[in-house]
Amino acid sequence: MNQLMQSALFLLVATGAMLGLTLPFGKIAASLHISPFMWAFVISAGAGLILLGFLLAKARFLNFTAHHLRYYFIAAAVSYALPNVMVLTVIPHLGAGFTGIMYTLSPVTTLLLSVVCGLKRPNYLGITGIAVGFLGALLVAITRGETGSVAEPLWLIVALLIPVVLAVGNVYRTIDWPQNADPVELACGSHLAAALLLIVSMLFVEGSFPIGQLMAAPWMVIIQAAVSALMFTLYFQLQIVGGPVYLSQMGYVAAAIGLISGTLFMGEHYQMLTWFGALVIALGVFFTTKAQRAK
Repeated sequence: MNQLMQSALFLLVATGAMLGLTLPFGKIAASLHISPFMWAFVISAGAGLILLGFLLAKARFLNFTAHHLRYYFIAAAVSYALPNVMVLTVIPHLGAGFTGIMYTLSPVTTLLLSVVCGLKRPNYLGITGIAVGFLGALLVAITRGETGSVAEPLWLIVALLIPVVLAVGNVYRTIDWPQNADPVELACGSHLAAALLLIVSMLFVEGSFPIGQLMAAPWMVIIQAAVSALMFTLYFQLQIVGGPVYLSQMGYVAAAIGLISGTLFMGEHYQMLTWFGALVIALGVFFTTKAQRAK
């Protein structure tokens, strides 16, 4: 098991697959009239509380230094609360599969932001990957969601901002990682902070904390919470083993799960141009991967 926890490939596939499951879960939650804020709260509160129980069982506790608190809340906002609400908001308008494709742009935007922040030096492959990835995004955006369900431009803009926000989170977590911090502790603290931010957001935006909505799908709530806890434990380990750009490639696995589940189990249909755009993005991811490995 320890060997698997040091394997970047295993961590990438496992984390991406579990992330992909949140897409059909999110669409089902929306169909049951559970608000995006509340389902994002389920993801973060479920993960945070389960991980807290794990830490306490091992007599380990969260650190509350100024650095740790800063990390918890900034990572919570840009890595979990905001992108999850964005994803869950656009899924009913664009489809789980289409929304999942936005995850595949995360490696491209992460590499671009890493170059801007001085974490990576630009090279030919990296620039090529960025250009090809954005070309693929343009092709996907032209199709505007599921076949026969053309979305308003607003939802496309929100969807295209998802990989940008994820890239900010990927880079932030790397440059501000507390020294010698435990990944499980950071995952726990960040998700508890995200849950708190989401409660405040619901009270401000919706005027209430509609937890009663969750009674529409209690078993799905439990499953989502358990999947989230495991996913984010592996997620933070992948951050250490693979770095921010490699970690961002889990979005490609998530997109595949989203497209397959959306097409096979949720009745979603997409134009050939959508699939072609996804393949072009995959080519961009290939180039960014090569750039990441280049010395």
